[in-house]
Formats: sequence, C-alpha cells, structure tokens
Amino acid sequence: MTYAAPSLKSLALTGVVAFVASVGLFVSRPVDVLVDGTRMESDVPPVTTARNEVYVPLRSIADALGARTMLDRQTNQVVVVRASDALRVRIGSVHATLDGMPMTLDRAPFEVRGRVMVGLRTVARAFGVRVSYDPVAGRVTVMTPDLGEAPPGTSLTSVTQ
Repeated sequence: MTYAAPSLKSLALTGVVAFVASVGLFVSRPVDVLVDGTRMESDVPPVTTARNEVYVPLRSIADALGARTMLDRQTNQVVVVRASDALRVRIGSVHATLDGMPMTLDRAPFEVRGRVMVGLRTVARAFGVRVSYDPVAGRVTVMTPDLGEAPPGTSLTSVTQ
C-alpha cells in the first residue's frame, strides 16, 4: 500500500468545516436564566437538547425562588420546600411527589458536575411559576406571579369589592 497525499479539494473542505465549527463554538454561549428579571448564578449552566428541552440546576433555581433544598446522598432524594409546598424528587426516577401527591416527571432528574438537574416544566408545575425558553437568545425566563395578581377566574372588580 502506498501513501497518497490528500487532494487540494479535501484539504480545502476540511479547512472550511473546521472554520465553521470553530466560529460556532466561539459565538455559542451558555443559556442565561432570569428569575423575575434577575440573572440566576450557577456554577452549572442549564442543559438544552436538540428538541429545545431545558434542564436547570434544582438548587440554584430553588434558591432564586426563595426555597430551601435538602439532599440525602444515601437515598439520592432531593426535597425542596417553598412556603407550604414540598417537592420530593429522586435522582434517576420519574416518580416524584408534590405536597404528598404523586406526580410523574417528563424525565428523571440527573446530575451534572454534582448538581441535580430537573426539567423546566417540573419547575413550573412545582412552584407555580411561568417559564419560557428562547433558543435564539439563549435565555430561560422564570416569572413568579405578581403579588397583586388576581387568582385565576377572579375578576378585579370582585377582588376590590
């Protein structure tokens, strides 16, 4: 077998592919998370999938929402308490409880560099917040209901009377 030098065409194509990939990596940035307009700090950024599913670090998002988080390493169970609500999840299991009632998660919580990641929809269901993900801007937005907001199905006139 003899060695054949790569053609000029294959070298050029390899160079173009490498350039495009490096530009893509250069301009990519981690997803930002805003909780009530304030940027959430975390040593582990959210994880996104090709289907625009977003997984956020549970402790960081819970802290930003004013909740307490406890992790039992022996059972891999995480308990998050916010006001009178309690969410219990287990790493690797889609079965969870919210205020003692069973709930099934879309995807089991998993760990990234020691941080428990949960789906953004789980955060919305558990904490009663509005969530959105803008893949173009690379931004997750979490909004708690305003204190002056009327409960669903209640008109403002009935609240003020």
